[in-house]
Amino acid sequence: MTDEELKELIESISLDAFGKPFIHIARFNKRLRTTGGRYMLSTHSIEINPLVLEVHGTEELVGVIKHELCHYHLHIEGRGYRHRDADFRDLLKRTSSPRFCRPLTEGNKRVYSMYVYECASCRLLYKRRRRMDVRKYRCSKCAGEIIALLAVK
Repeated sequence: MTDEELKELIESISLDAFGKPFIHIARFNKRLRTTGGRYMLSTHSIEINPLVLEVHGTEELVGVIKHELCHYHLHIEGRGYRHRDADFRDLLKRTSSPRFCRPLTEGNKRVYSMYVYECASCRLLYKRRRRMDVRKYRCSKCAGEIIALLAVK
């Protein structure tokens, strides 16, 4: 889908769902990473992440477009266009627009190493993401010596 086809789709959705025209710029933006789309307050343009169409298909794309059009029309009218505003939430419900975009990638979660330490006296466990020098620290419960148990990647 090209930017021109995207603009035509947004114009038709705007007329069908909102009964108002969309007269500004619409384009795909490959640099968007964590969001499905965004509405630019200064230029009134709408940018859509092309991954929405590739990963989830046309139905999710239409949902993201409706969401951004809610921002667009409310901002143009001078009403509450932010996510926390009642006007915005009401318009989302009336147009059956999604509040959030489905995740675009599965690999967003970081994998941390886990270090486990134990007090030699009272057996209290300490779980840490960072390695610690056991010679510098003592147990917070009994002041006993701390020993390293294992490091899990």
